Amino acid sequence: MLHHWFVTRGGGERVAECIASLFPTAEIFTLVATPAGLPATLAGRRLHTSFLQKLPFAARQHRRLLPLYPAATEGLDLRGFALVLSSDSGPVKGVRLDPGAVQICYCHSPMRYLWDGYAQYRDAMSGLTRLAFTATVPRLRRWDAEVAAPRVTHFLANSAYVADRIRRVYGREATVIHPPIDLHRAASVKNVTPADSYLCAGRLVEYKRTEIWIAACRALGRRLRIAGTGPELARLRALAGDDPRIEFLGELTDEQLWREYAGCRALLFAADEDFGMVPLEAQACGRPVIAYGRGGSLETVRGAGERATGTYFMEQTAAAAAAAIARWESTLEAAFDPEDARAWAASFATPLFLERYRDFVLQHVPQAAGEALPAAAAAAVVGA
Repeated sequence: MLHHWFVTRGGGERVAECIASLFPTAEIFTLVATPAGLPATLAGRRLHTSFLQKLPFAARQHRRLLPLYPAATEGLDLRGFALVLSSDSGPVKGVRLDPGAVQICYCHSPMRYLWDGYAQYRDAMSGLTRLAFTATVPRLRRWDAEVAAPRVTHFLANSAYVADRIRRVYGREATVIHPPIDLHRAASVKNVTPADSYLCAGRLVEYKRTEIWIAACRALGRRLRIAGTGPELARLRALAGDDPRIEFLGELTDEQLWREYAGCRALLFAADEDFGMVPLEAQACGRPVIAYGRGGSLETVRGAGERATGTYFMEQTAAAAAAAIARWESTLEAAFDPEDARAWAASFATPLFLERYRDFVLQHVPQAAGEALPAAAAAAVVGA
């Protein structure tokens, strides 16, 4: 089993953990791993890392090692394995394999910094870093499209949005299997009473566009709680100023985060996300989502109809976000039913992901049946 890196715990790592749970004897390969980033259920597995692991700064600065990705990936020699299951939003689908080996790649996205997000990442750089990045990307794009992608036998995508990107970038079709949502935590906070504050949750990185919500809530005089940390924290604090209605909660435990979901008036989500598990986690707690109407949000938030679980805004601006909040409060909130949100989130539950993924693998590699756990047994391993 292959995953790009285990450095932080996020949606990609949850997917990798679930895939590995179906194949309990599978060895784990990755570019870089840290104890904090490796799911507890994988701690006893045989773990292989690339030469990047030996660099003292690799865990903190792994994205800056982009020019070394092809060499590090091809150094993960998986020859000798007949079936390779990869979870990838980076380069690791380009590992060396035996002729005839089958690789099933669950693609969270083609590398954003090489493809759709290239301009955004480049514009955030300056000086020599920007020059080096610009010079390196053409070579890495060729390797990704012409060497790595052809080593994949079957592509899976986490959303129709990403499946379209795989088609454009690699010229390949992908089957969509949505990522797993943990509903057990939602059940533990079902009795929490929602308050009048809105919530933003997730890594504080530029593309999440958290500054939109700070400006919108300040303009409307609404309370906003921001859960998470990241490189944007200082800038966002400066934008919030001394407004007591904007609260930064920092890094929360899982239990604290799910209580924040359950206790918010609505989750605010401004990212153009490949899929986005945070909106579904909030809906699993019976809370609505006000989301940017592009990308994965169109698949995770039901923004219209009698059983709507939220609403969309169509421009990534503070004015459009504020208008969406005002529209929600004045015309839509009264019709919202928390049970509709919970039922919608349940259609993305972890046991369903495990069943769909297992069925796909065994459809294409029937001989793997002897090594694959039933979906229900795997769900018990990952606590779903």
